[in-house]
Amino acid sequence: MQTAPQAAGAAKIGVPGLPAERPLSPWFAQIVVGLASAATMVVELVAGRIMAPYIGVSLYTWTSIIGVVLAGMSLGNYLGGKLADRVASRLSLAIIFFASALSCLAILVLTAAVMGAGLQVPLPLVPRIVFFTTLIFFLPACLLGFVSPTVVKLTLRDLARTGSIVGRIYASSAFGSIIGTFLTGFVLVEYLGTRAIIWLVAAMLLVLGLVAGQFWRRRSTLLGFVGVAAVYGGLLTQRDEFVAPCHRETSYFCIRISESELEGRPVRAMVLDHLVHSYTSMEDPKFLGYGYERVYAEALEYYVQGRRDLGLLFLGGGGYTFPRYAGNVYPEAELDVVEIDPGVTEMAYLYFDLDRTPNLRSFNLDARLWMEEAPVAGRYDAAFGDAFNDLAIPYHLTTVEFNRKIRDALKPNGVYIANVIDNYKNGEFMRAYANTLRRVWPYVYLLAQGEAWNIAKANTYVLLAATQPLDREAFYRALGKDGKPVYTRILDDATFAAYLRQGRQIVFTDEYAPADNLVAPLFLERGY
Repeated sequence: MQTAPQAAGAAKIGVPGLPAERPLSPWFAQIVVGLASAATMVVELVAGRIMAPYIGVSLYTWTSIIGVVLAGMSLGNYLGGKLADRVASRLSLAIIFFASALSCLAILVLTAAVMGAGLQVPLPLVPRIVFFTTLIFFLPACLLGFVSPTVVKLTLRDLARTGSIVGRIYASSAFGSIIGTFLTGFVLVEYLGTRAIIWLVAAMLLVLGLVAGQFWRRRSTLLGFVGVAAVYGGLLTQRDEFVAPCHRETSYFCIRISESELEGRPVRAMVLDHLVHSYTSMEDPKFLGYGYERVYAEALEYYVQGRRDLGLLFLGGGGYTFPRYAGNVYPEAELDVVEIDPGVTEMAYLYFDLDRTPNLRSFNLDARLWMEEAPVAGRYDAAFGDAFNDLAIPYHLTTVEFNRKIRDALKPNGVYIANVIDNYKNGEFMRAYANTLRRVWPYVYLLAQGEAWNIAKANTYVLLAATQPLDREAFYRALGKDGKPVYTRILDDATFAAYLRQGRQIVFTDEYAPADNLVAPLFLERGY
């Protein structure tokens, strides 16, 4: 039996297999691990926004980022455990934090060097996304994975309390991950932007390394901290080289405004992530640069037949080009735009003179949630779906259940008009979406600027859903009077019906809506 003096001596000289230096306080260990886990989640969430301007935001982007970060953490836990058994000390823990800080800063350097330079990798879509995310984010995730096993090793002294100590440390790790997730998603991205967040995380890791290593007690090791801090400071002076490629970062998009020329006239473009979302002529609000917008305009002209007292609903604002057009062509209409990102709306007012369209109201909310809450039953003559950002599909806006809400918001003869990007020849998304619309509306038509269905590549189409049949001859006659050119073409019923019978018969519902999977082949086709 061990006496009290003997036990005290054992604590002083160390238990075999455990570090001989003074153990970490359990509370300090929990704080350190919690902050390290928070840093890991911050990096993971920020990764999606950093990569969005280059590879977009999709199911595959997020799957790759989550998988790469988890792989890095797993390897870090394994290697960290091996390292802890050999050289666990405050100094080694500090070095891990310093290395993690530098690897976080490397995210900025690599993003600017690799993605900013447009590096081309001859790989299919998914391996290419995995390659880039691994190159940029694997190392910081791996190094942060070293922290937990090292802290556990430095905290354990009484083997009889191993379970409780490890349990508390793991709980702190999970709690830190939760805080990092909420703080990033709800606060940091909106108020700081992605690059500033990375600088902040790196600075926090440097401070953790300083505190863990207690460098103020050792002059020799203090020089190591000063060196790492100098690297941080040097990169900080060059921070303008690592800024995001946009004018404003929001919780949803990296927004950039650019000037260009279209059809011989100067236009201003709004770029959301890597997609030019709209072209707007500041001189002529009736100018429409995209073909699908011209189809929208002609379909609206035909259905309203000269009426001016209209109610029009726009799901998705972007550069507000078409709502601005409608507000000028139909000045007595009431225009409601539902745009999820308030930053997009603010940029539209700032750069596109949206305040000159007084009959327009904008609501910054998810379209599904807005439809749930707003008292809009039977209010609109037409609704326009333009919430699909490039090939990132908000699947909850495609389902039968959501389309029923749209129909309820329309007047008895109202129409729903939505743009779709797909390959008519071999794509599957547009067919599934059209079949979904047919579950709600008795009449669905495929429109395009010109006969786009004869082109064997991805294109933008318009699906029109109505409660009454569309008379094609009357449509062309009404729009083409006085020799006016008609941009819109409508696919004939027989060909469209045969198209809808091809392939898998998918209908989107709230329980099953594989929209991202169906549009994935288009990424590679369009050179992403």
